[in-house]
Amino acid sequence: MPHYTMPDQQQLYVREYGQGEPILVLSGLGMQSWQWHPFLYQHRKHFKFIIPDWRGFGGSKHCQIPNMDTISSHWRDIDSLVSQLGYDKLTVIAYSMGATTTMHGLKYGQFAEKIKRYLHIDQTPKIQVDADWQYGLYGKRHTEFLSILEDISKVLATNLSVPFAQQMNNHDRQGLVDAWLRFIDLQNSNPYALSAFRFAYQQPTLQKLILPSQSVAYLYWYIQNYLNHTEDYREAIAALTAPTTFFTGAKSILYPAQGQKIIADSLANAKQIIFKKSGHTPLLSEPVKFSREITKFLKQAL
Repeated sequence: MPHYTMPDQQQLYVREYGQGEPILVLSGLGMQSWQWHPFLYQHRKHFKFIIPDWRGFGGSKHCQIPNMDTISSHWRDIDSLVSQLGYDKLTVIAYSMGATTTMHGLKYGQFAEKIKRYLHIDQTPKIQVDADWQYGLYGKRHTEFLSILEDISKVLATNLSVPFAQQMNNHDRQGLVDAWLRFIDLQNSNPYALSAFRFAYQQPTLQKLILPSQSVAYLYWYIQNYLNHTEDYREAIAALTAPTTFFTGAKSILYPAQGQKIIADSLANAKQIIFKKSGHTPLLSEPVKFSREITKFLKQAL
């Protein structure tokens, strides 16, 4: 699989397969490009899938962290990739952080001019919660969420010289575990989940099931994004004229479904598909429906 040279000379890994209509796929935080295979690989005879690994993950795990915030960096990488690919128009599938990156491009980079059709999967156009927007990250529990992130950030900040989380001293590692488990508990309604995650963290080979990245520096970089992200993309995405589909988890704790409906209704050419049994991860909780709806979306892109 090829690597593309980014503006800071880092080599971004991009998984590419198939032939035909180009589909740019932007993943959520912690995902790797291969995880889209169950839903996309079967369509490779009609579509060319272009799936970058974000910095710090998969084939891009050795990329250096740039001196800029996460979403600005992701957009710069995608802008460079799209330029190098050379397509006049692309169909874009974007999930979670990938959708935030897309909206950043809509607001700051004329990305709308490149988008032929767009699939937006479970993401809010504004992370912060305030009097003007009640549907940001974790909704009514946004302040509690930020408090947990602050605790995680403090532990990581004193360990930035340590390459990996499992190499931190016992006291700090336990502090990170405790804060991260509070984070897991915040988004989980399963009473057995916390004990399962606690057990997993004690097993070095299973730690990746809890932390999106084992790199202390990368984890800190991503945490800072959620602590300090103040962008409001509502106007930018509302102005998108390309045919747009929203996949929304009706039970999403991270991004309340009500807010996603407001945004879907604000576009002139959009429809919303509700995953009634899902939260933020419909591709895991309703994989059959997710696959079926992805197929429908792709057929419309032909």
